Amino acid sequence: MNRIFLYILTNLAVMLVLSASLRILGVDRFLTQQGLNVQALLVFSLVVGFSGSIISLLMSKFMAKQSTGAHVIDPHAPGGPREAWLVDTVHQLADRAGIGRPEVAIYEGEPNAFATGASKNSALVAVSTGLLSAMERSQVEAVLAHEVGHVVENDMVTLTLIQGVVNTFVMFIAR
Repeated sequence: MNRIFLYILTNLAVMLVLSASLRILGVDRFLTQQGLNVQALLVFSLVVGFSGSIISLLMSKFMAKQSTGAHVIDPHAPGGPREAWLVDTVHQLADRAGIGRPEVAIYEGEPNAFATGASKNSALVAVSTGLLSAMERSQVEAVLAHEVGHVVENDMVTLTLIQGVVNTFVMFIAR
């Protein structure tokens, strides 16, 4: 909740700084002469920037699965001992961290892993086959702990808020 408050405050500060800068530099008069309502554009940019980032966050698990071709492991019927170990390890880490158990997925690719999702209790932790084959179990467990740490700290929401601020600037400047 604190992050959302800071996000709103940051976006308002961005709007005030842009508005003041345009007024001080006289750009607002030029834009108004060109038929552009600067205040309406600032509000539009804020709404689109905020909406776009929230939609992105809400779609993040679906988009991550689609873009990587990740196979979500059924925790009740894993496809072998490696998948069972992976799910058990992620779930144990999540339990120790006091968050909901994330979905666990494997995808083909170079050594990598990521976490995504709209909340701590609705996340996805995915690991590449390259990472699983290149590292020992203790190393993979450390990577999984790192990814679960992203979920615990709600880093996906933080990045969404940053994206919203950037979107606001981009929308305004693009117009």
